[in-house]
Amino acid sequence: MKIIKILIINILLFYNQPAFSDEENFNDWLIKFKKEAMSNNISESTFNKVMKDARYLPKVIEYDRYQPEFYEDTLTYISKRTSRNKVKKGMQIYNDNKKLINNIDNNFNVEKELLLSLMGIETNFGTYLGKMDIISSLATLSYDKRRKAFFTSELITLLKLVEKNVIDHNILYGSWAGAYGNFQFMPSTIENYAIDFNLDNKIELKSYEDSFASAANYINKLGWKKKGLCYKEITLLENVPKKYLNTSARKLHHKKKIKSFKKYIKNFNDLDIDSNELVAIITPDKDIIPDAETLMPAYIVFSNYELVLKWNRSLRFALAVCNLKDKIKNEL
Repeated sequence: MKIIKILIINILLFYNQPAFSDEENFNDWLIKFKKEAMSNNISESTFNKVMKDARYLPKVIEYDRYQPEFYEDTLTYISKRTSRNKVKKGMQIYNDNKKLINNIDNNFNVEKELLLSLMGIETNFGTYLGKMDIISSLATLSYDKRRKAFFTSELITLLKLVEKNVIDHNILYGSWAGAYGNFQFMPSTIENYAIDFNLDNKIELKSYEDSFASAANYINKLGWKKKGLCYKEITLLENVPKKYLNTSARKLHHKKKIKSFKKYIKNFNDLDIDSNELVAIITPDKDIIPDAETLMPAYIVFSNYELVLKWNRSLRFALAVCNLKDKIKNEL
């Protein structure tokens, strides 16, 4: 029995060690990161003010490794995020803020239903903004190896925004990935696209005025085509070459005029679109979900869909946004 107890203690010590080591190494990383931040023209006073309470958050690493986009099949992912209740909630937000949202729609040439959909998918219309300490989240992900360069850049951008008094570091609570506000803007998105729409000399991305306008500005600058198509579901024939099947959101390959894919699409004649439209084929469950059917579900996607991918690099996220957009449009 004594030997068993010793073994258990050793096992517990072994499994607890990485967390301790991560915290120790994080503190060492913080010292090195300070030098990097100051080399990017961040003042020492700003760094100390913003980073003084930064800490390593193991939970953030867990969230990063276990995102819904990694394990939910496409139809489940979409149905969870585009329910009838979600549509009703979107319509309520619109009816309560009709003048503002219509004004933003007209000013930025971006459909109101798209803006409502993005807000609905990102934060359930502002009801779930996240409660994580954004500074510590970004620091943890910058320390981590998986996407170190990206999150280091985002953290430095955040420090610059605080230095310029664009945002108040004391209110920065949001997602585990460091996103903030009704539309979950990352620091670089705030820097490049956020605007003070109500002209009160501050950008507040939890307010409807600034958040809706900033989201519209972002989508407009990406090149959104108003009233353009997003996606169409298709039924593929077994003879489709595998090279045409996109499974990654990083970059869509083999884009062609849809007429070039006609011989591979069973329901081609039911699509009712210009045969010269440039599209790509995606099969989002292939190679991601264990035992997934290779060719189901399948979609042809258009340029607007690719723009949503620039907002969030997830095939399922973009499909859900476009799906909810269409459902809200049907209620307007």
